[in-house]
Amino acid sequence: MQLSGRRVRPLHALGRARWRKVQCRTFITPPLVPELKNRGLVSQVTREDKLQKIVEHRPKKAVYAGIDPTAKALHVGHLIPLMCLLHFQIRGHPVISLIGGATGLVGDPSGRSQERQFAEEQKVENNVQRLEGSIKSFFSSASQYALARIPPSSKAFHDIYIRNNIEWHKNFGLLEFLRTVGVHARINTMLARDSVQLRLKASEGLSFAEFTYQLLQGYDFFHLYKNSECHIQVGGSDQWGNILAGVDLINKDQEHSEEKSELGAVGLTTPLLTTASGDKFGKSAGNAVWLDSKLTSIFDFYQFFLRTPDADCEKHLKMFTLLSLERIQDIVKNHSKAPEKRVAQRLLADEVTLMVHGKAGLRKAHSATELLFDPNLLGRAQDIIDALSGDPRLVFVDKDDLLNTAIFKLAVQNGLCTSSSAARTLIKAKGFSVNNKRMSDQYAKLSREDLIDGKIVILRAGKERHLVLALT
Repeated sequence: MQLSGRRVRPLHALGRARWRKVQCRTFITPPLVPELKNRGLVSQVTREDKLQKIVEHRPKKAVYAGIDPTAKALHVGHLIPLMCLLHFQIRGHPVISLIGGATGLVGDPSGRSQERQFAEEQKVENNVQRLEGSIKSFFSSASQYALARIPPSSKAFHDIYIRNNIEWHKNFGLLEFLRTVGVHARINTMLARDSVQLRLKASEGLSFAEFTYQLLQGYDFFHLYKNSECHIQVGGSDQWGNILAGVDLINKDQEHSEEKSELGAVGLTTPLLTTASGDKFGKSAGNAVWLDSKLTSIFDFYQFFLRTPDADCEKHLKMFTLLSLERIQDIVKNHSKAPEKRVAQRLLADEVTLMVHGKAGLRKAHSATELLFDPNLLGRAQDIIDALSGDPRLVFVDKDDLLNTAIFKLAVQNGLCTSSSAARTLIKAKGFSVNNKRMSDQYAKLSREDLIDGKIVILRAGKERHLVLALT
């Protein structure tokens, strides 16, 4: 039988107020599939020949990637699939960012050894609203970045479409779900998924709710395929099983459909962004670097990429920037001649900060970086305050507290050091500085002469942790 998906408005009919289609310039770019592979943005593809056929088809078909609303903002772990979507967008493909307002209430078992706690419905709704703003902000800034990095042509490209799968799941009854999706799902195939096998071996096992998650996400792909001409799903490599569920469902529909599609559906996964120890970056891992400057300051965001190990610079320049592969090769070659100058890291930090936070954000990151490490700080106090406006490193302190409290206590009270003993140990080891001068007296207090321009003092613990105390 033919699957019966309830229709919603297709891309061309989405309402103007919320799902606006914007005509902008597109760009003169290398062929898409080889470019994605050469940049290391492809982990697996269900059918590369089909992907090539879809990419070459006119008119352009839509591509989508899902975002789990477990947090209220995007983090750097989202950047790889977002960059993949950006490459599709600048080549004229309609791009859909699907927020899992429905699936987020169940929880994705992929990559997890324990079951997620059910999220509160109101929290998920709040996260969905915040994520909409984050997604729009990223693609708005990224499109401006693309205009500055790739020669424009006279063609047009689509603005990002943001969807929420609660639209079609909220009124999807169990019987309809079983007749539409369940009848085509093979239990042995579902059990073979890596995410399921991992959980079946764990002591807690796997709940039925999480077991069926792959079918819910599979239906998302099917729904967008039927109603929005979406033929490609992009996701992290941990989503492979869920993506296959959608492709399988679409293929089953095609087998029983009178109107056969010559294109079909394709799943594409991107590598996961991991730490040096192999841990996945993300909120649940406790190491998220957010794209929202209110959650991660622009300075911290910039410094995160500036601290990229030499071995990862070429890979990250290819993944996270739109610089040509030829220029990246030249940069890496020059970097290898004098790695201590950190040419590749500086370019990477500049490019990603510009793409995410725009020109103003990059200027702010440059100013803060230059000022916090400048040995000659005289006359720069107001510049430092301006550069760190809104940054948690900048703390305003009463004059009596600033001048009458031991420096190590100021460091602890304002979050620079975790404890008094840790602060004193750092001072004793000459790893603590005041205005870029090493401090040796464990019990010293600040004097008026220590205040730059009579306004601020900069405390530094180790090489990277800063605290700027300013008089209220």
